[in-house]
Amino acid sequence: MSKLLRNALIGGAALAGAAAWAIAPRSFNDKRRNFVPVIPDVWYAHRGLHDAGSGLVGVNDIADYGGDNPVSAQADTTDASIAENADYVALARRMAMKAGYGTPDTTGPIAPENSLAAFAAACEAGYGIELDLQLTLDGQVVVVHDADLMRVAGDPRRIEDLTYDELTRIPLFPTGKPGDLKAAPLPGSEEKVPLVVTPQSAPAGYYQHVPLFSDVLKVVAGRAPLIVEYKFSDNAAWNERTEELMEKGHALLEAYDGPYVIESFHPGAVKWYKEHHPDICRGQLSWPASLGKNGPAEWAAGLLAFDWLSRPDFVAYDWTGGSSPQVRIARAMGAITVSWTVRSSAELADCDQFFDHHIFEAFVPDNYR
Repeated sequence: MSKLLRNALIGGAALAGAAAWAIAPRSFNDKRRNFVPVIPDVWYAHRGLHDAGSGLVGVNDIADYGGDNPVSAQADTTDASIAENADYVALARRMAMKAGYGTPDTTGPIAPENSLAAFAAACEAGYGIELDLQLTLDGQVVVVHDADLMRVAGDPRRIEDLTYDELTRIPLFPTGKPGDLKAAPLPGSEEKVPLVVTPQSAPAGYYQHVPLFSDVLKVVAGRAPLIVEYKFSDNAAWNERTEELMEKGHALLEAYDGPYVIESFHPGAVKWYKEHHPDICRGQLSWPASLGKNGPAEWAAGLLAFDWLSRPDFVAYDWTGGSSPQVRIARAMGAITVSWTVRSSAELADCDQFFDHHIFEAFVPDNYR
């Protein structure tokens, strides 16, 4: 029995050591050798400071509430949360107008998520910005979260199947109201074979569309620190398009004069920075996936089991998983922790102790720091 116990203890210690090695962040010496900057200590506005899109939940939208967070997509639908939404939307509109977008007479959204107006609004409010990069059909780097435009424009077509010129003629939330969670489907968008086509000309009046990353950088112009996410539909694949986005995205950042860090759910994308640009602060995005629901690869990613590939400087984790052992261990070993996406003061109170920085939306967090 003593031999069996000894072997079990040795095996357990070896397993624990292997797990710690797997999730260990970049070493302090590596950071010092490569002069890696720290993440600026500000609040990061999720997809800009926006008055339509992700995370917003008004009285008429409660039943439809969702988002990009597979675990924490249940909204706090109390009166307090709705009031926080209203304050947030009002702030986004004021700051966007201060930056020169829209007017008090604009009845629809002024600054929808991931738009130039939303990013300008965040700068005016003094927040950092989190944003997402993808490639168009013609190889342009644009800022948009979803793989298609259904949620933000009512158009089911995919970003990779549209040129940037087409995107400039597709308004975000074309018939929406301030505070809308998602756009109304366009006519023909829900047919078995969608009938939506790109308009021949731009719509009349004020509107925002999916922007070029280069234009976003011109608008921000170093006024706000950026968390730049490289976005992929398959976080296990690596192909020419993946490489193209990495190279083009970084080329734009390299020419940019302002603070930024990068992150991705794709371990290979973070590893790409480790190999090609070790001087850039890099982060691994993750969330507490379920083995039964999401499969072994995503489950392992949720455990930070692939961090050995990239040795990230920070871990950006679903706010509900801040107390998980893998996040606690990574933080204890030197990783900075960043929450995503905190959507109310109640959520902030639940997770603040576990994170060094927060990505937020749908409430105004200034009084909580």
